[in-house]
Amino acid sequence: MVAGGTLFDIIHKGSAKYFFKLVKTSGEKGTRNVSAGEKISVIVKTTAHDVLASGEFCSTKRQIAHLLTMYGFIGYVITTGIMVFCYSSSDIATPGILPNLWWIGGLMVCIGGYWFWFFIRVDVTAEGNSPFRLVRADLFVVSLMVSVTLGLIWAYLQASDSIWATLTLALYLFSTTVFFGSVPWSKFSHMFFKPAAAYQKNLAIANGGRRNLPPPADSPKIYGKAKRHTHNY
Repeated sequence: MVAGGTLFDIIHKGSAKYFFKLVKTSGEKGTRNVSAGEKISVIVKTTAHDVLASGEFCSTKRQIAHLLTMYGFIGYVITTGIMVFCYSSSDIATPGILPNLWWIGGLMVCIGGYWFWFFIRVDVTAEGNSPFRLVRADLFVVSLMVSVTLGLIWAYLQASDSIWATLTLALYLFSTTVFFGSVPWSKFSHMFFKPAAAYQKNLAIANGGRRNLPPPADSPKIYGKAKRHTHNY
């Protein structure tokens, strides 16, 4: 679902076509050649700063919430896959560390996700909208939180073998299907586009092309003129 949905999203929105056109334009507008060693350095720094540490966020709270959700989701998905495909038989003992990591990953998703949803979202904190207001752009975050929350509840209830455990499992499977099946209409594929865009942006800065944009306002050439102009008053 993720692979097919992402490919459909790329074709439908023309994301790949736009991205490669941007790369070509940036190369043509570049004022200097970037060596292979410098490209590797840019890739390493971008991976460490933008991808692994989410350093593009200006707000520390938003960055922490994003990191909790991202790494929690990665741990949650990996441990789920291992336990389902390697230890699903009742005669095979599951290593104790796997369910513990699964719980930690799920709780990290919930902490980061609900913290972002109720306290950090721009339309809630800055625009005063209700935290319960839903639009299509929220499909990714909401379905993720609902899926993981129901998964944790079912994990807690399954030992009781009650009707509530069965109902929670059914809702969990449904919400998880919505989460992975709604890729073309949600921001799921954004996880793949974002690192690629960060690499391209930093390479464009390195070669002087700056994606055909003017230099930033804090550039020494601009800032110095503004500073001298201010002293005239």
